[in-house]
Amino acid sequence: MLRTVPRRLSINTHQIRSVTGTATQTQTKREGDISDSFVSLSGAARPLLPQRFLNLKKTLVSGHEGRVIDSWNRLLAELKRENKIIARGGPGIIPSLDFQDLDTDITKLRDELEKRGVAVIRGVLPEDEARSFKDEIEEYVRQNPQTKAFPPHDPQVYELYWSAPQLRARAHPNMLKVQAALMKLWRTSNPESPISILQPLSYADRLRIRQPGDANFALGPHIDGGSVERWELNGYGRGGVYNKVFEGSWEEYDPWDASTRVSAVANNYNGLGACSMFRMFQGWLSMSITQPFEGTLMVNPAIKLSTAYLLLRPFFRPIKDLDQASPESYLAAETWEYAGAGMTSELHGATPGHGQELDNTLHPHLDLENTMVHVPRIKPGDYVVWHCDSIHAVDKVHEGNSDSSVLYIPVCPLTEVNARYLARQKNAFLNGTPGPDFPGGPGEADHVNRQTESHLRSYAATDGLRAFGFEKLDPATADTSGAKTVTSLANEILGF
Repeated sequence: MLRTVPRRLSINTHQIRSVTGTATQTQTKREGDISDSFVSLSGAARPLLPQRFLNLKKTLVSGHEGRVIDSWNRLLAELKRENKIIARGGPGIIPSLDFQDLDTDITKLRDELEKRGVAVIRGVLPEDEARSFKDEIEEYVRQNPQTKAFPPHDPQVYELYWSAPQLRARAHPNMLKVQAALMKLWRTSNPESPISILQPLSYADRLRIRQPGDANFALGPHIDGGSVERWELNGYGRGGVYNKVFEGSWEEYDPWDASTRVSAVANNYNGLGACSMFRMFQGWLSMSITQPFEGTLMVNPAIKLSTAYLLLRPFFRPIKDLDQASPESYLAAETWEYAGAGMTSELHGATPGHGQELDNTLHPHLDLENTMVHVPRIKPGDYVVWHCDSIHAVDKVHEGNSDSSVLYIPVCPLTEVNARYLARQKNAFLNGTPGPDFPGGPGEADHVNRQTESHLRSYAATDGLRAFGFEKLDPATADTSGAKTVTSLANEILGF
């Protein structure tokens, strides 16, 4: 169903060129690890945001403050109802699909998938094959003790991007089939939008082998894909992604409109690990059996409500402190007011160059203690995906008896930005260095048994090679005028 393209806010085009140019050009980043992507993991203090963010906040709601206040009150009421449903449902609220019945299950569960923004797809890869990946990766690390990881003294997340299992998983025909099917959950409100949701592209991300008892990789509730960019006119504002929310009509906001995301910029600050590609879904492929509380994923399964709340929270403040009210009365709408003249530059939990972080103090109405639910029991070969705006976290402590191991594999459509990134990523692969978004350094350039193009071609079929940028993209996958345009452009970018 076609949707009305949202009104675009006015933008300073010179500012766009100067800021986004920094984010998209090839740069050499310093070495680092996943802790550099989040203030909470890095141990640094969160800096105060400069005055320009206060000016930005005023611009976003200027002239329709009353509608924003009314929408905030409606949102709090809906959150209160939905939070109770989520808390009662727990892991069972997360849609589960079977790879063997993929199309049928997506059709049957579409409404719930769109509401929750998260899913488990069972049996994408054979269990034995997925389980063997972990052993192969551990051997690769043994052969290359110089491999960087976090934390260095007790590795849980490895700075590996080009191991054989990672490449085989990304190029696997089952994985590509699932990605293509999931992209169809998204809509293009404008058929001329230069995007193809039928051609998945590969994004080289890290892997995790989290050991029992680990409490170091305790990454709390967060959202990837930038932070302050969600409010910036020269960030997500370039596509008007969240205009409806800032206009006071959050109910009309469509989290699944791909057209608004095509020109959005998620990485204005070239952070270590900040994602430049448009990832429709983040995801991981499991290499182990993992239960809730065993170092697994937690997610807030209310994509529309949680996004609207995150975006509106910086415009409101409590009129009394928590210690002056009961928890219930503190969360009541009448306890909160539009900040008005008392508004500050704060964008709660957002820091340039880092991921967006959330907690109970900054975002009390989300009731994160009860609405961050575990994904259900996972087996090797299961694929877990969550909407790019979903709030997610990992268990603070791995309470299980065996490792919790995954390969991070997101779902990325074909856009011009994604094609340009893919071309740079392709060169990184050939050189054995980390992808452009990630910390720099030699990476796997000198690793024993590092994969090469000839290795990739030995096990990747044509669709897999296309996803990696090593074969010409198929124009037959273009089903709209915009898709045809971007497919032709992407082939030029990739040198075909």
